Amino acid sequence: MRHGNKNNALGRKKAHRGALLSNLAVSLIEHKRIETTLAKARALRRFVEPIITRSKDDSTTSRRMVFADLQSKEATAQLFRDVAPKVAERPGGYTRIIKLGNRFGDAAEMAMIELVDFNTVYTKEKASADAKKTRRSRRSPAKKADGATEAKPEAGADEAKGE
Repeated sequence: MRHGNKNNALGRKKAHRGALLSNLAVSLIEHKRIETTLAKARALRRFVEPIITRSKDDSTTSRRMVFADLQSKEATAQLFRDVAPKVAERPGGYTRIIKLGNRFGDAAEMAMIELVDFNTVYTKEKASADAKKTRRSRRSPAKKADGATEAKPEAGADEAKGE
């Protein structure tokens, strides 16, 4: 029986599972979004959320504790430099899991896990900036093209009349 046992063994021994989750966490921090199986994504969420919470406090102790979990200097530095300032106001829920369907080879349920604040599709600032840029690009070439074609024949006709 598994009374009170909350961890998913993922078909691995403890050391192998720890290494797997550490490597997945490093990939998630570096790439901000990874595709994996749904079970691994759910296990990764439970593993990486406390690490991100710990990175909000930039102290030597918290850096050492995060490095002990990640075992990667580059990922630890990137977590404290890029990720922590963006999630500083968020009280939790730093990751989002999106189901993708089944894998072709073995029909395993696939999912994409991503850092919420780094998604450009759902963030408000990026969406509003894109909307403004698109409106400008749609309207201005039409005005320039119409104005330029009308202005040139008139100017040429005036010059011809003057000669």
